[in-house]
Amino acid sequence: MGNKRLYVHLSALTAMFIWGVSYIWMKQLFDFLEPATILFFRLIISSIFLYLLLLITGRAESIKKKHIPLFLLSALFNPFFYFMGESHGLQLVSPTISAVIIATIPVFTPVFAWIALKERLSPLNIGGLVVSFIGVLLMLITKDFSLSAHPLGVAYLFGAVASSIVFGIILKKLTLLYNALTIVWIQNIIGIFYFIPVVLFKETDTLMAASFSLEIFLPILFLGTFSSSLAFVLFTVAVKKLGISRANIYTNLIPVFTAFFSILLLSDIPDFRQWAGMIIVISGVIISQTRRKTDII
Repeated sequence: MGNKRLYVHLSALTAMFIWGVSYIWMKQLFDFLEPATILFFRLIISSIFLYLLLLITGRAESIKKKHIPLFLLSALFNPFFYFMGESHGLQLVSPTISAVIIATIPVFTPVFAWIALKERLSPLNIGGLVVSFIGVLLMLITKDFSLSAHPLGVAYLFGAVASSIVFGIILKKLTLLYNALTIVWIQNIIGIFYFIPVVLFKETDTLMAASFSLEIFLPILFLGTFSSSLAFVLFTVAVKKLGISRANIYTNLIPVFTAFFSILLLSDIPDFRQWAGMIIVISGVIISQTRRKTDII
């Protein structure tokens, strides 16, 4: 039981690490391509990668016709709505602040999970949520209590937050029907078709003008294989074992990883207030994941 529990939490932690650095890769690609185009190619790479994994592992499953609407709805919220909101917000807001806003997902998730899935949280889970949210606010609000980000960018990002919450509820239902690899693979294939009209009607000029090089190819390759494939599979495992509310608490760690890579790759150094917020966020995650003897996965 101990090893199983460790595996589940490491899965969630690894997914957050990958998603943390993905903000940097996306920010770098915005110099060459527009959001939907990046996501379109990212999903193609991810779909190919996951298909190969399914063949190698022999875990491919047939999708029942009655579940197709559920997959269509799931893919509409994530990858389509979520990534459109996140990527457009990221164009206007720094990677660290973008990750901070996305980290508010666990604050809103429990209410929706209680309504839709009847999930319950322990006092430690709730305490962890409160502590983490305080850390997020400390990172987002400036010394004079003003918003340290473009308002439209913030609106886009909170749209992504809402999409993620709805997606998580649908995802929980899908995890009871299919394995993680199958779920992410089908969602990404559907997502490709959702992005095609946007690319064709809004971003064709930018796409045609782009000269593809390693500077473009490598970040898209990393996003496709790691962010849209491996991370989603690991997170799906966490949702299945921990529940949507507890799994989503880990998203509070994304801004910590993003800040680290912003320093390393973009020379974007957080100030003291942001560092303090990150420490509080980590403390909240630790509190929320503290288990009592009566808790089971």
